Amino acid sequence: MAKTLFDKTSIGTMKLKNRIFMSPMGTTGEADGAYCNEGIDYFEERAKGGVGLIITGANVVSTKYEPRPCTELSDFHHVERLNMLIERCHAYGTKVCVQLSPGLGRQQFTDPFTPPYSAGSVGAFWFPDLICKPFAVEDIKYLVQRVGYSASLAVAAGADSVELHAYGGYLLDQFHSTQWNNRTDEYGGSLENRMRFTLECIEAIKKNVPAGFPVLVKFTPHQRVEGFRTIEEGMEMARILEDAGADALHVDTGCYEEWFQAITTVYSDKGHKLDVQEAIKKIVHVPVLGDGNLKDPELAKKVIADGVLDYIGLGHQMLADPYWAAKVKKGNTEDIVPCVGCNECLLAGFSGKHYYCAVNPACYAEAHYQLPKADGSKKKVLVIGGGPAGMEAAITARRRGWEADLYEKTDRLGGTLWPAGGCDFKKDVVKLIKYLETQCVKTGVHVYLNSEVTADNLKKGDYDRVILAAGSTPVMPPIKGIEHTKLASDYLTGKVQAGKNVVIIGGGLAGTEAACDIAPEADQVTIIEMLPDILAAAAHCLNNDQHLRKMVKTRGVKVEANAKVTEITADSVTFERDGKTQTISCDTVLNAAGFRANNQLEAVLDQMYEDVVTVGDAVAPRKILTAVHEAYHAVRTM
Repeated sequence: MAKTLFDKTSIGTMKLKNRIFMSPMGTTGEADGAYCNEGIDYFEERAKGGVGLIITGANVVSTKYEPRPCTELSDFHHVERLNMLIERCHAYGTKVCVQLSPGLGRQQFTDPFTPPYSAGSVGAFWFPDLICKPFAVEDIKYLVQRVGYSASLAVAAGADSVELHAYGGYLLDQFHSTQWNNRTDEYGGSLENRMRFTLECIEAIKKNVPAGFPVLVKFTPHQRVEGFRTIEEGMEMARILEDAGADALHVDTGCYEEWFQAITTVYSDKGHKLDVQEAIKKIVHVPVLGDGNLKDPELAKKVIADGVLDYIGLGHQMLADPYWAAKVKKGNTEDIVPCVGCNECLLAGFSGKHYYCAVNPACYAEAHYQLPKADGSKKKVLVIGGGPAGMEAAITARRRGWEADLYEKTDRLGGTLWPAGGCDFKKDVVKLIKYLETQCVKTGVHVYLNSEVTADNLKKGDYDRVILAAGSTPVMPPIKGIEHTKLASDYLTGKVQAGKNVVIIGGGLAGTEAACDIAPEADQVTIIEMLPDILAAAAHCLNNDQHLRKMVKTRGVKVEANAKVTEITADSVTFERDGKTQTISCDTVLNAAGFRANNQLEAVLDQMYEDVVTVGDAVAPRKILTAVHEAYHAVRTM
């Protein structure tokens, strides 16, 4: 009988209600490293959503050599909060695997003056000129002991399994990898020596947990960076880990040098790690877990049915919608809030904040930001604009039991999400439009298309709050010949076509993505950017930035930075840089110089209504996150 997502299975003594797990992602904690209440609520919500197994983010076993990056499990006093987390998840039949980490090594967030510890004397990732201090053998032995002790604390807290954090270019993987491990002692040289630290950690865990208690290992058999580990060595690693007693293998790809190979971006293909995961699955006898843009329910089902993986992992999709598993089981897939791969969650975490999710305002604020229950009051909300902010506001009003009238000037909902999802490699954004449209219908929003609200036709209505979500429009910079350009947003929505020799004015997110979309069918695509580099003002996460820049390179897009366009004709663009003038021949010029807020109605609305709130791009052109969050809170706080 074919395997399904909702089979009941076991790994060692851990019985699981389905084959879906929440992938490990770091979370914030209290000052002492214990889990905070918000973190406990966050995990409990995912358990409510029906996932079979939650793998926590990395819990460091010691802070002796580096600062704590996330949560910590090194002291008996950490058990209390971890136990609270586990017990709350157990109440919903979800099992919890506690991930243990001996450290980040060269990846840690340090200052430019303090060399981090690592396997060898190599450059720190964030400060390449800062040479790491190799761990002494006694330091390695100390960390091995701490890993074993932390495993005993996980058992004391009620964990169902533990996972060793040995992947992605972090400390144990630095020992595995020849590019970072230049040691000449028993922890360097051969693959067996390079894996010795990891194998000693597995042995220490086994000594500190009950018989049959599952020990998982997350590792990276293929780093997918030129000159780094290939799958051949990775397959040998898998055999070694299995022989060492790993009860299951969690297979990853990538490292920070190409972070998008590890953590999915909006530009990633579906199932982009499956080839590596399948290669490992074929040669081992223990269960194999995997993640990597497997959020499409039909793909997830197929991967399990075909035996490519034993367990399907969801990471950022679990932030977007904790109830993915329950909705798939019931067949309500149209109600799944789609992760759009923006990595705002990751960006927030690496900026010193807790997780945020662009499409789920209640993520990591499950207790504080839940919608108040409908109290039977009869309120009406007017929403002007049918982009992501407008739709979110109207849907949220309906979920509070109130009437919502939404007016959109065009013939379709979606606003600037349409150009944002216009590239072939950004279709997840279009899924968000479809989801929001569906929820407008299902919740009963009164939608009026082709209905532009202006100062001339605005009429006083019986509304308790008016939400201006009119979005933004493209800027037309004061350049001679600007009339010869087409809007990049019009190209991205299929209203205009691009030729074979294309110049794009503006190297922000829209301009760069448009260039990458056009390049495969063009002879030459050139971005002209005033700032010193493209994407300088994009304010997106490193892995998205790396991924897009790699596309620029591999698709042959030419970049002219520090350049000011001075004149545009029907077949050329002239720009100035360092006092010198250059002219490029072209057949198409796209304007991607930015957007301006559509907030012209604000003053009129303020005169007519007492309660007016402006949200999203109508405040200032920004992100999906700001549009969705501001709209949600505009109604939540009523």
